[in-house]
Amino acid sequence: MRTVLAAFVMLGGVTLAQTPALRPLDAFPMKDGGLAIRRHVEAGKPFTVAGLRGFLAGQQEGTFEAWVLPIKLLSHFTIRADVEGYSVPIELNPDAAEIEVYPDRTVITYSHIAFTVRQIMFAPDDMEDDTGAVVLFQFDSTRPMDLTFSFTPEMRPMWPERGKGTPSPEWVKRGESGFYLLHTDFPDLTGAVGMPDAQSGIMAPYQERPQVHPLELKLHYDPKRDANRYFPLLMAVGQTMKTATEQALQGKLERLDDSLPQIYAKHAARYAEMQNTLTAIRTPDTGLNRDFTWAEMSIEQLRAKAEPSGEVGLVAGYYSSGDSARPGFGWFFGRDSLYTLYAVNGFGDFGLTREELEFLIKRQRDDGKIMHEYSQTAAYVDWKSFPYMYAAADSTPLFLTAMLDYVRASGDVAFVQQHRDAVDKAWKFETTHDSDGDGIYDNAQGTGWVESWPGGMPHQEIYLALLDQQASAAMAKLANLLGDTATASSAAARATSVAKKIEAEYYEPTADAYAFSRNADGALDHTATIFPTIAWWNGGAGLAHSDASFRRWASHDFSTDWGLRDVAESVPFYDPISYHQGSVWPLFTGWTSLAEYRAGHALAGYTHLMQNADQTTTQDPGAVTELLSGAFFQPFGRSTSHQLWSSAMVITPALRGLFGIDVDALASVVRLDPHLPADWDHAEVERLHVGQSVCSLDYQRRGQALVVSVSTVSGPVVRLASDATGARAAADGASITFALPAVEVAVPHGLPLPGARTSQMKVLDETTTPHSLTLELEAMGGTSVELPLRQNAAKLTLRVEGARVVSAPHGAKGREARGADLADALVVDFPSGSGYQTRTVTVRW
Repeated sequence: MRTVLAAFVMLGGVTLAQTPALRPLDAFPMKDGGLAIRRHVEAGKPFTVAGLRGFLAGQQEGTFEAWVLPIKLLSHFTIRADVEGYSVPIELNPDAAEIEVYPDRTVITYSHIAFTVRQIMFAPDDMEDDTGAVVLFQFDSTRPMDLTFSFTPEMRPMWPERGKGTPSPEWVKRGESGFYLLHTDFPDLTGAVGMPDAQSGIMAPYQERPQVHPLELKLHYDPKRDANRYFPLLMAVGQTMKTATEQALQGKLERLDDSLPQIYAKHAARYAEMQNTLTAIRTPDTGLNRDFTWAEMSIEQLRAKAEPSGEVGLVAGYYSSGDSARPGFGWFFGRDSLYTLYAVNGFGDFGLTREELEFLIKRQRDDGKIMHEYSQTAAYVDWKSFPYMYAAADSTPLFLTAMLDYVRASGDVAFVQQHRDAVDKAWKFETTHDSDGDGIYDNAQGTGWVESWPGGMPHQEIYLALLDQQASAAMAKLANLLGDTATASSAAARATSVAKKIEAEYYEPTADAYAFSRNADGALDHTATIFPTIAWWNGGAGLAHSDASFRRWASHDFSTDWGLRDVAESVPFYDPISYHQGSVWPLFTGWTSLAEYRAGHALAGYTHLMQNADQTTTQDPGAVTELLSGAFFQPFGRSTSHQLWSSAMVITPALRGLFGIDVDALASVVRLDPHLPADWDHAEVERLHVGQSVCSLDYQRRGQALVVSVSTVSGPVVRLASDATGARAAADGASITFALPAVEVAVPHGLPLPGARTSQMKVLDETTTPHSLTLELEAMGGTSVELPLRQNAAKLTLRVEGARVVSAPHGAKGREARGADLADALVVDFPSGSGYQTRTVTVRW
């Protein structure tokens, strides 16, 4: 093929012989962009490099599998080096030293005394069909060396499409090099893998007995000739009779090779543009600022092209597939994407939201139900004969609430009008599928949340009932926008009715708690779960008798040091390594954080927000994992490490909880109820998208006031408003002043060491009056915790019960570094005893 033919190019007046693909380093200018995550390699920990047409999933020691969607092309990619004059062959993967992750690429560096090798991986969107991720290799060696790249050919369609047989490799020689064709048992599916200047490895002749050999690409590297050049690994597949031929695949590799610098430049520019146009936060916590932007990038990376239609949708996440054809949850999910769209609306990619909603609308069932799962190979099988497409009941109410959230964020009423039929059908489905006649949507139409449950599946979960109530409220507003006053009135009445029934049927006064589910005969399952927190997801009043529940959710019974269990530790059937009865999900942690902020439990809300954000760099760098053990700080072995809605649960509780943002683009208004941590003097939300406007919000503490100002960058002027008690808006809506208490405390954050059990302090409750602050805390017996103490008013005389006030350490310099308003701290000494002990702290002034 053309990529392996010698050519002559002029570089700085020196003529060098090289193949077109062996371009100098400056052909691929790579920038930091301020988001680089750099870590020493941790063997066995995952990485993913994902894009619209393909992805790589591997381990940080450099091994990976490569997918050209929806085909698993190869796996078990490894590298060996034989250095001239050095008699020991060197396996590079154990020498993997550093991993650097950028939004547009991931780099793994192999370090040896004789050489350094950099493996640079990216998955651009703007590529030819049937190509996916690209790997560039850069070598720096003191001596010539021979490199062997080994891999297992796969050619496996993603689950559930049937396999096409074990690949039969063929080496296609072109000039001094060539490439592999990976034939399957069918002529409409063939793969191609090559590297310029590489030779084939073992290719057993047909006379030999059948044996299994890994495929190898062998490359000779001469530092005098090849220094400062990139060697690309080129991969493609053909999925039709026309595209699976040798000639077609050769042409595809040639075109990919020729255009790689332009492809990468456009790819890098896309991520740079997103960083400059999507919403960003600027706070004193630089780690949170970075994690917020990484959450945006992580979501954007999970767009995938559905073949053969060419539509684009969001997949739930990727992880290495091992010996299977299921790469994590690498297919399209209804509820996963719908929860994620709240974050997408928050950071302003309205085009992505429209794209995803239309993807779901196209797959809406005739009776109005919204899909749950759609595999990337669903079009190639009788997908509807499988039990997955409409297995869940919650996608339908979530579709209605997400549609309203999009309209309120974007102001795009025309989109709702365009898809009125889909909205009406979803509403009809929800309101006509009440199996027991109590007027509330139930699990007869699929799973609510849990997919297994001790004693049998629930009849109606409070989770689903609460979504039904919020979907009814959403439909009332959507119908008003559509001019359907009759539906608006009936939907609003239904929302009120369902809310009252939930209080009457699910709340148990003796336990002061809400049940998990209700049976058809009216009997309740009183299992303590996290699911009532969804009551605050779309704003509104939430649940009327929730104080005791919030206290329990914040306690060690639910709250680990890395997130929230779905089932309380004290429940008899609690199992910390089960999927639905005690594991920790960042999703639940995000739900709860937002609920805590909206219900006046900001310290617990901050704790749980930061547990999610801090996980951005702990496993798959730049992404947040799917689920973790409820007992130890450790992700499940099969946890999808690059999980869509987990990253979303950094953005949504940050914007809508901590910053208290509620966008109403239809009125060009941002409503606010902020909860800045006590140790932040200021913060800024940049490039907030309000319909056709872009604005920035500036948060500044001024004594006992928090002043938030808006600056409209483009589009119609944006105004501020608030329903918070004591808030005072300027006449022109350009700023709002919020009253702050005279005294506040901050809480620390930070994840424990891997394998640790829960031991950090928990804030069970907080109460502020004009002259007091009361905290109910728990921590391990005999421990002491220091909480930064902020005095917003001057010359206060503090009287403290249950703690002691100490000055900031290190004298005047320490006080100056901390800030005059945070010069002191509360030290809380917890009673002796085993396990968690409680302490009530009251500060009066």
